[in-house]
Amino acid sequence: MGQFTSKRDGLPSGEVRDGNLQLPPTIVVSDTDSSASEHQGSRMELRRSSVYSTIDLVPQLEHYASTLPNRQSRSRPSLEVLRRTFEESEADIEVPNTDSGVGSAPYGGNEESPAKGKGPVRFGWVTGVMVRCMLNIWGVILFLRLSWITSQAGILLTWLIVLMSVMVTSVTALSISAIATNGRVTSGGAYFMISRSLGPEIGGPIGVVFSFANALACALNTVGFAEVVRDLMQEFGVVMVDSINDVRIVGVITVTVLLLISLAGMEWESKAQILFFIVILVSFANFLVGTVLPATQEKQAQGIFGYRSDILISNLMPDWRRPEDDFFQMFAIFFPSAIGILSGANISGDLKDPATAIPKGTLMAIFWTTISYIIIPVTVGSCVLRDASGNMSDILPGNITDGCVGLGCNLGWNFTKCIQSQSCEYGLANNTKVLGQVSGVSYLITAGVFAASLSSALGFLVSAPKVFQCLCRDKIYPYIGFFAKGYGKNEEPLRAYVLCYLIAVAFILIAELNTIAALISNFFLCSYSLINFSCFYASITNSPGWRPSFHYYSKWTALFGAVVSVVLMIMFTWWAALTTFGIIFLLFGYVNYKKPEVNWGSSVQAGTYNMALSYSVSLSGVEDHVKNFRPQCLVLTGPPNQRPALVDFVGSFTKHISLMICGDIIMEQDRQTRPQDASDLSVKWMNRRKVRSFYTPFTADSLRVGARHLLQASGLGKLKPNTLVLGFKSNWRDSSPESIEDYINTIYDTFDANYCLCILRMMDGLDISDQLDFEVNQGFEPDESVENDDQQSPGRESADDISDRGDSDQNKTVFQNDQGKKTIDVYWIADDGGLTLLVPYLLTRRKRWHRSKIRVFIVGDEENMEEGRNEMIALLKRFRLDFNNVTVMTDSERHPNAKNLSGFVDSVAPFRLHDEQQEGVSGQELRQSAPWKISDKEFEAFKLKSERKVRLNEIIRRNSQHAALVLVSLPVPHRDCTSALYMAWLDTLTCGLHCPAVLIRGNQQNVLTFYCQ
Repeated sequence: MGQFTSKRDGLPSGEVRDGNLQLPPTIVVSDTDSSASEHQGSRMELRRSSVYSTIDLVPQLEHYASTLPNRQSRSRPSLEVLRRTFEESEADIEVPNTDSGVGSAPYGGNEESPAKGKGPVRFGWVTGVMVRCMLNIWGVILFLRLSWITSQAGILLTWLIVLMSVMVTSVTALSISAIATNGRVTSGGAYFMISRSLGPEIGGPIGVVFSFANALACALNTVGFAEVVRDLMQEFGVVMVDSINDVRIVGVITVTVLLLISLAGMEWESKAQILFFIVILVSFANFLVGTVLPATQEKQAQGIFGYRSDILISNLMPDWRRPEDDFFQMFAIFFPSAIGILSGANISGDLKDPATAIPKGTLMAIFWTTISYIIIPVTVGSCVLRDASGNMSDILPGNITDGCVGLGCNLGWNFTKCIQSQSCEYGLANNTKVLGQVSGVSYLITAGVFAASLSSALGFLVSAPKVFQCLCRDKIYPYIGFFAKGYGKNEEPLRAYVLCYLIAVAFILIAELNTIAALISNFFLCSYSLINFSCFYASITNSPGWRPSFHYYSKWTALFGAVVSVVLMIMFTWWAALTTFGIIFLLFGYVNYKKPEVNWGSSVQAGTYNMALSYSVSLSGVEDHVKNFRPQCLVLTGPPNQRPALVDFVGSFTKHISLMICGDIIMEQDRQTRPQDASDLSVKWMNRRKVRSFYTPFTADSLRVGARHLLQASGLGKLKPNTLVLGFKSNWRDSSPESIEDYINTIYDTFDANYCLCILRMMDGLDISDQLDFEVNQGFEPDESVENDDQQSPGRESADDISDRGDSDQNKTVFQNDQGKKTIDVYWIADDGGLTLLVPYLLTRRKRWHRSKIRVFIVGDEENMEEGRNEMIALLKRFRLDFNNVTVMTDSERHPNAKNLSGFVDSVAPFRLHDEQQEGVSGQELRQSAPWKISDKEFEAFKLKSERKVRLNEIIRRNSQHAALVLVSLPVPHRDCTSALYMAWLDTLTCGLHCPAVLIRGNQQNVLTFYCQ
């Protein structure tokens, strides 16, 4: 019985109503239509609502496919949509789709496209991974070097060499399998795995080095093939130019043919690899057949006698012929044959199912090639002597063995002369073509050498462009994006093919590749090390996203593989290892400096989170100490890019030292119109400005309510602000009384919370929203400045536009300039615990301020001026602050200039009540009608304090006209002091200056100490 299907208007989900009949909205394929569906080659999607709501969908694969390439994802309904009223949901029954125009296909494409056209070529685990890996592991070493290694190291040590190599490659293969099954692996092979696990800083250098190593390996294998061809030509007396140039000519022709095969497409390249694979199997079988054939007299003269136990026993132990030969030398010669295990992973983008193909194919390739590398030493070591002359006249007449040396004497041959003179040309120790001599047909072994070298060269020629294309598409390094373009259905990197071809030709023409060969082995070993480390690091971070479906791995074996790979790099060729490390370090430094804007969810991010969490928790158990005090600042910036001076000022003394949080208090009426990505844009702005700060938006009804909540809730454990930083309200005279009251109450709340306080005043103001055409945050500016609603919408749009333009909104401030030898003037009027001195000291540790001299001004009298100065200098020295310029202000209590005092009185006149001058109205009634105004009694009570502020401003303006920065002790407000009067004091203290001024106050607790405990 098939399912009911909703077909009304073709909606993806809906309701079918027929009288009282109501069915859940569904689109499914009826059981009776399964054959038709299979005939079309498509899979119809199921989009069914849950039992909770008609628009609340059941879990579906397509909702999680947003990060996959070439797939358009369909979004699930947002929380806002789900919270609509019942009537709204019924009226708009269709499930919202953020990707407009996307069809019902779950992968975002046309379901019938496979039937209309041929899709890209995709390989299974056999042809795509196993065969490729086996061909690259079966290199020329199998046919030309393994028999010689057996003669030097003996059968037992040769097996140990093989098993040690297999151990390293197997552990790496297990790590590759774990990474490859932890989510979908696209093209890029080893580079993709390392970069997505360890991030672009490590992945980028490996991508460059690994691509280059594959290109050089292509050149090496091509030269190996060309040398065999040259030797074969010389046997027939054919010479084109000379021995070296013949190798170059054959090599260039060969790599050109391989390029044409690659350009023809992966399908043709795969067919060529299958052909090479068959040839190698035939040659291998030919060798095994040759070992059981009776040895002719000619073969016996060459030391070949068939299977004999005495030959086996004689070849079990090592026989080093040269002083430099030892176990590790043989290991270094053999190990490059194992570098082919990444060949399948390197074309991961061309595999049908990389998560299945890479583990299965790689491990099977290692298994079968290990069997072959175990069989050949024992078979050739059981059949062939180490030394033989090849001379037919060396046969012993009868059983006469007098004076005969070597095992050949027991077999009827006297090779004593060549053994003693070390001139033997045949045998395991002297001839690299033993496998061809032992085999049934020697030319089949030559064909095997051809197939092994050509298949490896072709494999590397294909791998290098695939990896490099992925690197170019990630845009980690500049000037290489040209090679990212793909062609055809398989996105073939034709441009990268040509680049790899040119590199290979260049090194083939050099024809001196022994030095480069050492680098190649180190490059591959470095890749193995980082792959293993990626698996280990991803495991120990305990990230919830690390869930590989391949379970047969261990983080400790992965770590072992990483360490062993580094050790082998150093043991094989120490100078090549240092060169490799140097290249990777330089490439790493570039990426780390540029910091590309990519986010791959690497295990480094997970590890950073773990360390931050662990340190934060452990720090919570440590009691505070005055020596470790740091000004951890909560900065009420609003949108940070609207007040860059405030951000730069605090960043100047907190960067790399202490905590900084930019608080943005959003008015309730602005929350609905605020862009959804406003927070992300603010963070990006700070990152581009290289400001080390957190950004915390908070919705509130007023500045005071928002600031109060931020004061209480900001931070984590000991990483909690202890200092509030505000911008000075420069337009307070034009602001509403409520706005002033809100601002001053925020200062009251700061002191009530036992916070320190800084207020920054710039001569041109802090807010640059007019320059940026931004909307002003009403929590920081008076209502009058934003009363025109028609001008707000464009501001909202421009905020997005400007934030997206890169550095166009990075307005430079005075705090980003080199201050030279200007002074920082500190007016330490009141002892607040030392914060007034600590902040300028931290500023001078910055490069832009380190040449600035700090001058300290204190209050005193003329009689004790010198004594007070000396006491302050002594105190500063005990604080270990290099502040030697101390000035005692002896005239701070003088009456201020009449003009300046008159200006102060005029500034507060609009805020005075003048209750004693009005007749017929009681002061209480006036007070109730305007509680924010200053009564005559209050004005007189604080008259002396007001005059002191005016006088202090005169002193500051006289002494600090050319200073780079002025810091003044902030007066603590009295509870009975009105907001307008206190605001006037702050304004008076810092007015008339041509440099930034900071009103600063500690929380009366020591932040400086001269004790060491």
